[in-house]
Amino acid sequence: MAEFSNSNTVIVAAGENFPLTETAVKAPACIMHREGSGLVTLRGLTNQCKARFKVSFGGNIAIPTGGTVGPVSVALAVSGEPLTSATAIVTPAAVENYFNVFVAAFIEVPRGCCVTVAVKNTSTQAVSIANSNLIVERVA
Repeated sequence: MAEFSNSNTVIVAAGENFPLTETAVKAPACIMHREGSGLVTLRGLTNQCKARFKVSFGGNIAIPTGGTVGPVSVALAVSGEPLTSATAIVTPAAVENYFNVFVAAFIEVPRGCCVTVAVKNTSTQAVSIANSNLIVERVA
């Protein structure tokens, strides 16, 4: 298991990944992350056909000052592609109106391969995120 977070409030442009600046729980060899990066690499270090990971993300999102009120969304992304099954959408009534979001997904990595995961701003505008937290668990 590994836990990565960012306790700061960060403005993330549309289509970009949320940066993870702190490592709360050190990652084992099958989970790799460079502090400050938004990417986490999952490695298929297994004797089985594949390794399975549970990836969970929670945080508070809002439209930053100067943005347009409307729906904003975040999603877990695998190899750069957002997962529709792990997308959170909220519609704040005003800018700087924070909502708590949570998404999770199981990711399978073939033996000997690597897959990158990230939390991506899938909105059409920038979003503010505060107190973000990504937990990766090797489950099989």
